[in-house]
This record gives sequence, structure tokens and C-alpha cells, in this order.
Amino acid sequence: MILAVATGWAIGIGAIALVVGLIAGFFGARTWFKKHLEKNPPVNEQMIREMMRQMGRTPSERQVKQIMNSMNQYK
Repeated sequence: MILAVATGWAIGIGAIALVVGLIAGFFGARTWFKKHLEKNPPVNEQMIREMMRQMGRTPSERQVKQIMNSMNQYK
């Protein structure tokens, strides 16, 4: 009888610990992801212009828009 009660408590504590861990992990991962996006923002039009200038090309506005549209298709 005592063994069954002890097993029940162990399973209950384990289930509670699992739920608390999942909740803490979710909020921790969300916070980390937000910080990561602030440090490394997604590609924007200014970045595309700068990359093309580094390659020795002067991009037209049409080319920049075309590249942005093709990148947005893959999101």
C-alpha cells in the first residue's frame, strides 16, 4: 500500500515538473528568438543594395524590388 502511494506521488511530481519545464522552455525559447531577431534582422532592401554595390553593380529600384519579391516567395 505504501509503495503504491509513493509511486503515485512520484508520477504526480514528475508530471508537474514536465509541465513546468515545457512552459519555462517555451517562454525561454521565445525570448531568445526575439533577441536573435533584434541582433540579426531579416534581409531588407538596404542590405540588397549594399550587397549589389559590393559586387560592383548599381542596382535599379526595379531590380531591388524583384529580388525582394523572389525572397518573400520562399518565406
